[in-house]
Amino acid sequence: MRVLLAEDDERIARNVSASLNEAGYVVDWEADGQEAWFKGDTEDYAAVILDLGLPSMDGLSILKKWRSGGRSMPILILTSRDSWLERVDGINSGADDYLPKPFRMEELLARLRAIVRRSTGLFAPIVTVGDLHLDTRQMRVSLNGEPVSLTPQEYRLLSYLMHHSGRVVPNAELLDQLFSHDCDKTENAVEVLVGRVRKKVGSERIETRRGFGYIVGGGK
Repeated sequence: MRVLLAEDDERIARNVSASLNEAGYVVDWEADGQEAWFKGDTEDYAAVILDLGLPSMDGLSILKKWRSGGRSMPILILTSRDSWLERVDGINSGADDYLPKPFRMEELLARLRAIVRRSTGLFAPIVTVGDLHLDTRQMRVSLNGEPVSLTPQEYRLLSYLMHHSGRVVPNAELLDQLFSHDCDKTENAVEVLVGRVRKKVGSERIETRRGFGYIVGGGK
C-alpha cells in the first residue's frame, strides 16, 4: 500500500519511512506543504501521515483543501503534544486520527493500520477471506491455520487484495500501490507477482478478470 508522508523534519521522516517500509508500505515523502497537497490531490494513496507544521502550506490548510475537493483517503495527523486546539480542528476538518509528538513508532503503525482498515470497511486487525487469514499486526498470513511464507512484495500484494476483497483491483492500481515511483515496472510485474502468490495460496483464491484486474473473495 502506498502512503504519503508529509513531514518537514528530516530525522523524523527518515525514521518513519524506514519503519513504514519494514511494515510493508511504499512511502512517498514530501517536506513541503504545497508539494504534499499537490501529490495528495493528484495521486491515490492508501493513507496520509500529515504533519500540521509544514512550510509553504500548513497541514490544516492542506487537510481542508483535500476534503473540500472530495479527497477521501484516511489521514493521520501529527501534532505537538500541547496543541490540543489543532487536534480538535484537525478532527473537525476531516482527519481520521491524530498522534502527538514525540511518539512511539509502534503506536504510529498501529494507528495507521487501523485507519486503513476502517477505510476499507474492516475493523479487526485480522483480515479473513474464506480460509485465508492475514494478521496486519505481525504481517503474517495463514491458510487453513497453516502459516504461508511470503516475501515482502508478495505480502503487499495479498494484503492489498484482501483489504479490498470483493472488488476487482485494476493492474494499474496494483502497480501504483506496490512499487515505488523510481522502480522500473510494467504490468507484467504484477502478473508475475500474482503467479508467485497463487502458487502459495492456491490459484482459485485470486481470480483474474480479463481486461479489468484481480479479485479475492469475489465468489462465482
